[in-house]
Amino acid sequence: MVSNDSSSDANMKVSTKIVIAGGFGAGKTTLVGSVSEIPPVTTEAIMTAASNDVDDTSATPNKTTTTVAMDFGRITIDQQLIMYMFGTPGQSRFWFMWDDLVRGAVGAVVVVDCNRLAESFDAVDYFENKQIPYVVALNRFDGQLAYTVDQVREALEIPESVPVIDFDARDRRSSGRVLVTMLEYAMASGKRDAELVG
Repeated sequence: MVSNDSSSDANMKVSTKIVIAGGFGAGKTTLVGSVSEIPPVTTEAIMTAASNDVDDTSATPNKTTTTVAMDFGRITIDQQLIMYMFGTPGQSRFWFMWDDLVRGAVGAVVVVDCNRLAESFDAVDYFENKQIPYVVALNRFDGQLAYTVDQVREALEIPESVPVIDFDARDRRSSGRVLVTMLEYAMASGKRDAELVG
């Protein structure tokens, strides 16, 4: 918590951390970059021939870089709330970093490429097992979705309580709507948990 004026709660700013996760090439870096009010910090590396036997790029033939550690961005939601976004690497060989990246996060966004649904299972399972509130965001590549929201929910076995929305990762407003949905869901989940404990 950061305060501009310790004598006034109205001037206090609260920061929150969220994680942007998902499969390889799903649009995580694009989402962070589209909404961040600061130049996003990325750890993009050029893909080389060495990754040919490791990364399946058949569905993303134009992808030339990949996140090898994390993406980082910031957005001010209102006068009191600042959100810090941490994007995870998509390839399984970098998943060992996820535990560190999610520490202290209030929630997560799982970005999904509907043409490669199978690559989303691990991210969904991860947040389910960690009991971290998450929403599922279906990235509209070329303005299209291969499946409906209901079809994706069924295929990925996502509980009815978890929001599943479609969006365009390139569009600031569309990506912002995803973040607001995640925050609202995380706050509602926290409130339910507090009521159960109380």
